[in-house]
Amino acid sequence: MPQQVLFIQGGGEGTHDHWDNKLVESLERNLGPDYKIRYPYMPREGDPQYMRWKTALEREFAKLDEGAILVGHSVGGAILITVLAEETLARSPSGIFMISAPFVGLGGWPSEDIQPMSNVGGRLPTHMAVYLYHGSEDKSVPFEHVNLYEKAIPQAIVCRLAGRDHQLNNDLSDVAADIRQCAKR
Repeated sequence: MPQQVLFIQGGGEGTHDHWDNKLVESLERNLGPDYKIRYPYMPREGDPQYMRWKTALEREFAKLDEGAILVGHSVGGAILITVLAEETLARSPSGIFMISAPFVGLGGWPSEDIQPMSNVGGRLPTHMAVYLYHGSEDKSVPFEHVNLYEKAIPQAIVCRLAGRDHQLNNDLSDVAADIRQCAKR
């Protein structure tokens, strides 16, 4: 049975079909047939709101097996990790992989509906692996946000990728290699 991967898109009009689909294609290509990627449309992608996306995520979580892999891009990653810090899931994921996620709170971005993330690491399941990826050439989310996440989630494995943009140049080979390692645990 293939390992389940849930990929949560970033926000912005047309992101699912015109931007993050390229990330999913790269992940599928690099992971191969032993992995099955779910890539749902998030509600009103042009106006991502925490409660709306949280409800959609909870429906998606109910479809996953124990040990699934969770991947979130941009605001999708920020919302995903916030939900994981707030809720206890019926089936525990084995890892979360955040790509170019904005940090909410002191030094990061303000948000009216996402709580500050300064202590998010202490609220995550202790057995879950956390990986953070950020490109040095990201023009959408400042590179410094990965440093804020590193402080907030000291158990995270941080991958600073030189010369990569917000979409990691549409190359998720690094992420795929880490997913394969995480799935072996």
